[in-house]
Amino acid sequence: MQSAILGPLVALAAWTMILWLWMYATRLPAMKRAGIDGTKMVGTTGKALRDDLVAKGEEKASWVADNYNHLHEAPTIFYAICLTLAFIGQGDGINATIAWIYVILRVIHSLMQIFGNIILLRFAAFSLSSLALIALVLHAAMAVF
Repeated sequence: MQSAILGPLVALAAWTMILWLWMYATRLPAMKRAGIDGTKMVGTTGKALRDDLVAKGEEKASWVADNYNHLHEAPTIFYAICLTLAFIGQGDGINATIAWIYVILRVIHSLMQIFGNIILLRFAAFSLSSLALIALVLHAAMAVF
């Protein structure tokens, strides 16, 4: 029997891969416009590339990359908790609903960061998504302990 919470888990993973494609679709042309030759970038960091792009007026291309990186932070807890809830038979009902709310808020957060990057609005979406994640962790903890 399949757990409903696997749907939002897969949806967020798919969104992360969409952002990966979006990142390269924006970053590579921005690098070209900025005159940055990726083949000559040896031993540098992502931060160095970001700083170079910003200095050359291509900051918006970095917003997508920044968000892609954000999707590898708190969402890692989301993936683990979703799998835990599915494994213990608690991945349906309210937990699946909260998981979908989390995914929707993370997508909204991404779009806010990519298209406008207004920190206060982004923070609101991030905070609400964090509350949803906290609820899932609490539900898992109550079921496991």
